[in-house]
Amino acid sequence: MKQKKGDVILRLKDVWKTYRMGEVDVHALRGITVDIMRGDFIAIIGASGSGKSTMMNLIGCLDIPTKGDVFLNSQNISHLSESDLASLRGKTIGFIFQQYNLIHSMTAFENVLLPLEFLEYDDAEAKKQAKEILTLVGLTDKMHHLPSQLSGGQQQRVSIARSLAGDPDIILADEPTGALDSVTGNEVLTMLHKLWKDKKKTIIMVTHDHNIAKYAHTKIELKDGKVMKISEVEK
Repeated sequence: MKQKKGDVILRLKDVWKTYRMGEVDVHALRGITVDIMRGDFIAIIGASGSGKSTMMNLIGCLDIPTKGDVFLNSQNISHLSESDLASLRGKTIGFIFQQYNLIHSMTAFENVLLPLEFLEYDDAEAKKQAKEILTLVGLTDKMHHLPSQLSGGQQQRVSIARSLAGDPDIILADEPTGALDSVTGNEVLTMLHKLWKDKKKTIIMVTHDHNIAKYAHTKIELKDGKVMKISEVEK
């Protein structure tokens, strides 16, 4: 499981995550060591119960390991407070969810604007940024539509635009096509691939589907909380 040398943006070093279920300890991750390179497009793949979601939560600074270390941009997040984790998360990681997680009372434009307000962007700059990103994802004419006025694929494009709003180092996509039909799903995956190629974004995608993983450059296969294989995706 050798990995190429280069600029490591994220490192998991002998990471364990253990949950207490009644009288039993359940090891969701078991001694995972992985380097994720800046500018790579990673697919984390595995069946239900393999540890994908737990690994995603650690990568996304949503949780800390029971044992081991997680380094993000060389900073060890393993012992950070919740408020420090939240701050690092907001500045470094953009999230794309299976169910979009848009605020339904807000337009596409307002949904993309919201994270920029949290990051305390200047109002004029935030509005300019939101318009540019929505144009980038092909929603110039849908900016002022509510989510209920958009198709599933368009809503996921808004979700992608929102994830890009603060120009994060990492885009973390959790089953990003899970709620979409295959044609629309392929459009969304093509867009993520384009963001990786053209914008040099580091993209980490969690999926159970080997066909979806083909859009990535590197595949990390999990089973029973362990890394079974790390390989370049065959095109």
